[in-house]
Amino acid sequence: MTVRPGNSRARRAEHEVPPGSPADPPPLRAIVGFETFYERELRSVIGLAFALCGDRSAAEDLAQDAFIAAHRNWERVSRYDRPDAWVRRVVANMSVSRFRRTVREAKAIAKIGRGLRPVHDPLPAEAEEFWREVRALPRRQAQVIALHYLEDRPVAEIAEILECSPNTVKVHLHKGRKRLADRLGLREGGDPA
Repeated sequence: MTVRPGNSRARRAEHEVPPGSPADPPPLRAIVGFETFYERELRSVIGLAFALCGDRSAAEDLAQDAFIAAHRNWERVSRYDRPDAWVRRVVANMSVSRFRRTVREAKAIAKIGRGLRPVHDPLPAEAEEFWREVRALPRRQAQVIALHYLEDRPVAEIAEILECSPNTVKVHLHKGRKRLADRLGLREGGDPA
């Protein structure tokens, strides 16, 4: 919620500052403390990270790294309209970097004759297969699917988190659903083909 202290018209008149001038101070917001923000958002951010990377310990690391970045910049981040969206965008971007690093490491290990097996918490076979297919989607499609189905976020919030238009989110959601339906042998409504 944005709140301006006092009557802005009277304040400008007192100081003879024309409306909209650079000297007009920005609105003040009620700022939540970092600890409160962290406690409120941690579980869902770890869940998003897990959906994107498939590894519980890596998900916790990604979430912690995102919250560390938020803490370091809390004076700035806390003033954003949606600091929760900022943290989720950091996690989404970091998961892509982690995936690329993991692929490079796997290739290097394979070169020397040893395989790399992914480590993750056991999931029911259907959920594991679903999230494996989600992670195989193009990056933005996977992010949109995870935010929409895991966190039950509407298109407008996903657009804000990923810094894209709602129409772009809709396109990624549609393409991701279609690709998942094809890969999992489902019809558009989610029923088996």
